[in-house]
Amino acid sequence: MTGETSLGALLRSMAPELNDGEYVFCTVPDISRVAGAEVLGSIREREGLTVILERSQAQASGLDAEYIMAWITLTVHSSLAAVGLTAAFARALGEAGISCNVVAGFYHDHLFVGKDDALKAMATLKALAAGA
Repeated sequence: MTGETSLGALLRSMAPELNDGEYVFCTVPDISRVAGAEVLGSIREREGLTVILERSQAQASGLDAEYIMAWITLTVHSSLAAVGLTAAFARALGEAGISCNVVAGFYHDHLFVGKDDALKAMATLKALAAGA
């Protein structure tokens, strides 16, 4: 199944969905530090392994979190080769004063915004889609 590449179609059909829960990015020396936890995503950096976890799982693993986030999924199946979607929603969120950390999955883009900004981010994304 091929993902959408048309920017107009992506924007119109991005259909953001707010996932339940609180999420955090933490750094660990290696994956064994979070054994048994459900890791949503990870990336290896020179300084260590960054993992994305539900806040309670991070706490259960004894990890500190500096920034509590909400997780928004853009439910449109976007192609990994699509151009402009990230720039469009990043610009809209930035203009609204909302910090956003993005993770691209094979099917969807996942946005992590400050927990207190979740509803404002959803409204901003829905307005962006409606105006496309």
